[in-house]
Amino acid sequence: MSTATATATTTKWGLDPTHSEVSFKVKHLVISTVTGYFKTFDASAETASDDFQGAKISFSADIASIDTNQADRDNHLKSADFFDAVTFPKMTFEGVLEGNTLKGDLTIKGTTKAVELDVEFGGVVQDPYGNTKAGFELEGKVSRKEFGLTWNYVTEAGSVVVGDQVRILANIQVVKQA
Repeated sequence: MSTATATATTTKWGLDPTHSEVSFKVKHLVISTVTGYFKTFDASAETASDDFQGAKISFSADIASIDTNQADRDNHLKSADFFDAVTFPKMTFEGVLEGNTLKGDLTIKGTTKAVELDVEFGGVVQDPYGNTKAGFELEGKVSRKEFGLTWNYVTEAGSVVVGDQVRILANIQVVKQA
């Protein structure tokens, strides 16, 4: 008598960097919002189903790739006042997709915190070259101070230069690995 053992088949997905972007938004002087991007990042997923439920997600961004369209501000963000890119060159995330929420651990500047991001799954399609791709839009908020990014300045009028809440926005496309 033999017993059959069922094994789950997993599919690996890698980032399609030409169709993906990661940005952040933070209040400046309480009156406006500054937008920045991570120009160099990587992401992968491991799935057991076509709808990505329960997918294991990994992400990393190179801190040195921060771009806010203003070189002095970018250099300040990379300095020890903020991200300290020399000591902590990467921001990382490891998590699992549950429903429309990506839950996991975000590590910035050596500090790891549990975070949740809202996810809109765009679906799975085959591109004109025969590649199978999936798309996602993600959004969430984190407190920069919880990750040790505490630099700030208060103007004479009492305005805070940099807000605490940072909106994270990402459009991610992944491609099925052979």
